[in-house]
Amino acid sequence: MPANFIQANTNGRLHAAHEPSIAPVNRGFLYGDAIYEVWRTYHGIIFAWEEHWRRLEASARALYMALPCGAAEMLGEIKRTVAAFRTQAADAGDVYIRLQVSRGAGAIGLDVALADRPEFVLIVQPCPALAPEKLRSGLRLSVATSLRRNPAESLNPAWKTGNYLNNLLCLREARERGAEEVVILNQAGEVTEAAVSNIGFVRQGAVVTPPLTAGILHGITRDLLLKKIAAMAGVPAGEETVRPADFAAMDECFLLSSTKDVSPVAAIDDRRFRVAADSVTARLKAAFGEYTRAYAAAHPELRA
Repeated sequence: MPANFIQANTNGRLHAAHEPSIAPVNRGFLYGDAIYEVWRTYHGIIFAWEEHWRRLEASARALYMALPCGAAEMLGEIKRTVAAFRTQAADAGDVYIRLQVSRGAGAIGLDVALADRPEFVLIVQPCPALAPEKLRSGLRLSVATSLRRNPAESLNPAWKTGNYLNNLLCLREARERGAEEVVILNQAGEVTEAAVSNIGFVRQGAVVTPPLTAGILHGITRDLLLKKIAAMAGVPAGEETVRPADFAAMDECFLLSSTKDVSPVAAIDDRRFRVAADSVTARLKAAFGEYTRAYAAAHPELRA
């Protein structure tokens, strides 16, 4: 079994992820006509199951797309896929779980009425982790200058769709400059988020994060930080419009994502931020760890 084995489940059929599984006329492949969600496990428990499922349902409604099954049935498929991964890979660690739902296949054409039935693909692999040296030193980000975030009036970034070209191309630009992630601005020049993470800052001991109205994904980790985690850490937190000119007033910076929770940022281009064991970011990360332990203890039904 290869060390990088990835388990897949296409419409209930378990198989290695590198095997073909969808038709060339699948609309997710042809047009990006798909939505997705990513979960991860903490301590063997699928974390924030309901929050992610509700967001999947919201994305489906926004795209006028039916889901192939309900939450209980999909949870069963996820557990079955994780179990297959653990057997094949002999890996008992925490896992990354991606569910992609497409509108289906059918005759070629943009009309959604041509789709036959919704289809799903599940992917399970080891959960990616930030390297210990990056936790100590922090990530390097760069502001995208050649492209801006697509506006909500065109294709709302709040919808977690299969179309990530905007994020992908912005990240490509940042990587060309040697950065590990990108900061994407909206049409008004305001900070939105990174390619696959929300972003937050610490200013004078308080957390500041761009508002949803800037045109960002309604991140589950971001929402938990604002509603629960910051209070657990004794840190004030709120939303505020942020522009690149405001970076000079920020003491710390961090990214927020489902797979890597709170990740410290050392720099955005030439502006450096504090990264230290006694930083506010470190306190938030520790509080998030406490929250995941409590969640795992309270939800044995989500063991996978």
